Amino acid sequence: MGYYLAQHDHSFVILDAGSRVGNAWRNRWDSLRLFIPAGLSSLPGMPFPAANTYFPTKDEMADYLEAYSDQFDLPVQLDTTVESLIRNGDRYVLDAGTQRIAADHVVVATGPYHHPNVPRFAPGLAPSITQLHSSEYQSPDQLPKGDVLVVGAGNSGAEIAIELAADRCVWLSGQNTGHLPQWDSDDLPRWLFWFDGCLFEWLFSDLLTVDTWVGRKLKARGKDGGDPLIRLTPEDLQQAGVKRVPRVKGVVDGTPRLNNGRRLDVAAVIWATGFRQDFSWIEVPGLSRDDDGSPIHDRGVVEDEPGLYFLGLPFQRSLLSATLVGVGADARYLATQIQTRTDADETD
Repeated sequence: MGYYLAQHDHSFVILDAGSRVGNAWRNRWDSLRLFIPAGLSSLPGMPFPAANTYFPTKDEMADYLEAYSDQFDLPVQLDTTVESLIRNGDRYVLDAGTQRIAADHVVVATGPYHHPNVPRFAPGLAPSITQLHSSEYQSPDQLPKGDVLVVGAGNSGAEIAIELAADRCVWLSGQNTGHLPQWDSDDLPRWLFWFDGCLFEWLFSDLLTVDTWVGRKLKARGKDGGDPLIRLTPEDLQQAGVKRVPRVKGVVDGTPRLNNGRRLDVAAVIWATGFRQDFSWIEVPGLSRDDDGSPIHDRGVVEDEPGLYFLGLPFQRSLLSATLVGVGADARYLATQIQTRTDADETD
């Protein structure tokens, strides 16, 4: 967003609660690699410094974001947590602790992953069972010896399950979310990857969008079924020795119980159950919300609250809106919307 705002010569600031650009990536588990290769993980104006087919580590991605900020001299203000956003007359006011910041336009680029989502029955597990959400997990050393149940069969759950299966029995609970087709990229010529990459971007950024019937169907399915595996496959889980089981239904006598009634005697549970969003800090009258609290918008533009925008939401416009490869197109669109409104205000 900063990249495109700078192109329009806007005066702006990027507020970040972290002490360093990219810390949201640095704080993830030690062995995490991106699920999409470097060739499809670049922000506008600066390619990721690695081979197209390379899957960057989480620290490499964090360093790339920091270098990106430096490259374009983006005005990032660190250690700044926004506690509330209100409307005051024709401007917005952000309360950031000791600061109050007024702005004509506000882009909320926090994404949807705000608070770890853990089932309500989790506190019923026996105290002897170690529990961690995937956001707290760093390495197998955090867990006691013994069997582990990983709850949530998406990308994070699958990655963690395979790592843990190297030296212990691992159960992976959750429905099969499917997976995107893979290829042995080391055997592909560069031109074919370029073609595949262009096809990938066209398919997921132009065809699978809220503007198409198939895109809207996919968006609705994603709310219920979870994201498909990327890079990993069900065969990878099987080869690693991960044992697939149905969903966890609840807790009986301190142990997790599955949908089929089976109870698992495990030493630890990893909740790879995603996050719940929280936009309660936005206190502006024109922002409507869905039943799940999601802001209602049109491609990130809040039509009933002029000057308020969102960026990086799942399926904001396309399947890739919340990814590095797709967020640039949404940011470019929002920058043009901001410029159009700025021009109109100046004319008035």
